[in-house]
Amino acid sequence: MLRRRWLDLRLGTGFDPAAEPYAGRLRDTGARAAALRAAMTPTDDGLFPGHPFDPPSGITQSYARLAVLAEAYVQPGTGLTGDAGVLRDLLAGLEHVHDRVYHAGTTRYGNWWEWQIGSPRLLLDLIAMVYEELPPERRAACLAAVDHFVPETLLDDYAGVSTGANRVDFCRVFALRGVLGSAPRKLGLVGPGLAPVFPYVTEGDGLYADGSFIQHTWVAYSGTYGHVLLDGLGRLFTLLDGTRWEVTGPGRRIVLDSVEKAYAPLLHDGLVMDSVSGRAISRGRLTQDTRDVLRSDHSRGHLLAAAIVLLAGCAGPAERARWHALVRGWIARDTALPVLTDPQFGVADLARLHAVDAEDGPVAEEPVAHTVFPAMARAVHRRRGWCANIAMASRTVAHYECGNGENPRGWHTGSGLLCWWGPRGTLDQYTDHYWPTVDWYRLPGTTVSTRRLPDNAGGEWGAPKPDVAWVGGVTDGEFAAVGQHLKGLESTLDARKSWFCAADAIVCLGAGISAADGTPVETIVDNRNLGPDGTARLTVDGVPQPGPGTVVHPRARWAHLAGHGGWVFPGGTRLTTRRETRTGSWADINAGGSPEPVTRHWLTLWTDHGTDPHDARYAYVLLPGASRGRSAARAAAPGWLRIDANTAAAQGVTLPRLGLTAVNFWRAGTVGRLHATGPAAVLLRRQGRTVQVRVAGPTRTGEPFDVIWDHPVARVTEAGDGVRVRETGDRLRLLLDPGTAGATLGCTALCG
Repeated sequence: MLRRRWLDLRLGTGFDPAAEPYAGRLRDTGARAAALRAAMTPTDDGLFPGHPFDPPSGITQSYARLAVLAEAYVQPGTGLTGDAGVLRDLLAGLEHVHDRVYHAGTTRYGNWWEWQIGSPRLLLDLIAMVYEELPPERRAACLAAVDHFVPETLLDDYAGVSTGANRVDFCRVFALRGVLGSAPRKLGLVGPGLAPVFPYVTEGDGLYADGSFIQHTWVAYSGTYGHVLLDGLGRLFTLLDGTRWEVTGPGRRIVLDSVEKAYAPLLHDGLVMDSVSGRAISRGRLTQDTRDVLRSDHSRGHLLAAAIVLLAGCAGPAERARWHALVRGWIARDTALPVLTDPQFGVADLARLHAVDAEDGPVAEEPVAHTVFPAMARAVHRRRGWCANIAMASRTVAHYECGNGENPRGWHTGSGLLCWWGPRGTLDQYTDHYWPTVDWYRLPGTTVSTRRLPDNAGGEWGAPKPDVAWVGGVTDGEFAAVGQHLKGLESTLDARKSWFCAADAIVCLGAGISAADGTPVETIVDNRNLGPDGTARLTVDGVPQPGPGTVVHPRARWAHLAGHGGWVFPGGTRLTTRRETRTGSWADINAGGSPEPVTRHWLTLWTDHGTDPHDARYAYVLLPGASRGRSAARAAAPGWLRIDANTAAAQGVTLPRLGLTAVNFWRAGTVGRLHATGPAAVLLRRQGRTVQVRVAGPTRTGEPFDVIWDHPVARVTEAGDGVRVRETGDRLRLLLDPGTAGATLGCTALCG
């Protein structure tokens, strides 16, 4: 029976309600239901105090609270299981919301999402839970309301709001509507409705062949809308598998492939990186039901892990084993917010996660890998013991997203934001009230004009996009050259930024930094959240630094922060450091956030390029997890790194011990023995006589170009698609046909 199958997904199976953690979670559901039941106050314009039906979010919130009552009624061990009074009040509440507002005679107002996704999803779940207790005429009226607000015409065109994760949500509504109303026609809409979600897209919303996921046309959104898509498809596949409505075809394969290609690279020790969660980074502490709910990179990562476990039931045995190993690894390593006791989970997800953790199977380690996501202007660098994430913006990827009163100050999160996690104690770096207390003009890794900006600068829903094309990079799967042509948001700032990601370091270069805003321009080497005590010791050039305050170091060569890592400044730099205490609240950056003030201690390191700089530059090296001794040693041993170029024409480095040379050519030019006839990112790695050449065209124009290495080459032993060998012998000359995806092309050769 499909309704039973859906309830098993929603409520869970195979757990002992008398055992922990389920017993405590079920008791909590009962307690919340009792409090909500006591608070229920039906009026003409609402059901629960503080949640009026206008705006329509109050309708969704009313159904969410009624769903808690329904869970307490149908789940075992809640203390209210089968309670006649709870059922009576639940049915009365459903009737009240229907009769006052959510019925077929209402013209919707306000945010469309509340009417067409938020409320119908919850309402249908409610009906499924109390199906037999709900009078048939009342059930029919509620289903008619869903038909009214979610018409079948929503699936006519794959456009507007009916794309990506939203389309999956619409199909989820139609599927359960069909189950509860014995309407095969509705179920028949699901397969065709999902069909346009599956193919890789080349613009706008959806999954890209490079693993990117975009929603709202311009916003990197793997962490939230991507979760909605993955979780929704897992539920629909499970619901319909084995029926005549089963979702089959090549599109299903794309979804399964996305777990390891699109999602796993963005998950680190249980968290999903904030750069792919859009405006959701501002949702740290919200009030829901009768409790404060904490949201963070870890809680969002856990939701993705739970969705992967759900989808694994629809995968083949080999895939399922690999995915379960990944999940066990995240469970084992997440010490900031333990997965198996995450308070956001109900017993269904907890049961599935505990079952995977209890399996006799391998625990996947964090990989050593690099992934570039050209279509969403993101890059992830992974090494044993640390991980880093770079966020950029382009003409197709927004500086940031704000909307619905959320994330109004995320202005510079696409200006080269460099987030990193080193020793295990830094796993909560961006979790522990980072966003409400950070200085939004000094985000780590960014280069910014300090011109003051209003909230929501540039517009909502991903509107602010810089008119630049060179954003992306090249990787051999382990090392990378990543670059961004940066144009400031509502400023005249123009700059070229590069990150060369290597074995134990990221070399960060900036050049061509110019602006005419009448304000200083700064590059933020880092901005570390030191937590509630702020005791981590900072050392600059071997000298321990004092407590709170600002210090200017005229020619700093290296710095180290205990428990985090180090920074090296080749040739020395004028470095400003500041230790300070900052206080803010989640309400400052989210209209629904908690107004309770929170305080954290901060260390900021930056280079001031002066007011209205012209062609300024910077160079520093990030050493995540490095000791003070290793940081000092790197600064004293310049031979390990050679900066070959750092101009507005090209930026490049050589790391001799790795046999690695990497160059970002902003335009045609020459750096050392490498030449490019057009904009290109080039990575050359030599081991003995063998050399691997990897190239990308980050401008994504599709224009072919040549790359030349002035070094004797006997022959090319392997060349990938898009690579034509024009010359070997005294030098290697390649013609690259990069296409428009920004993908890495390459060949392997033997030196002469």
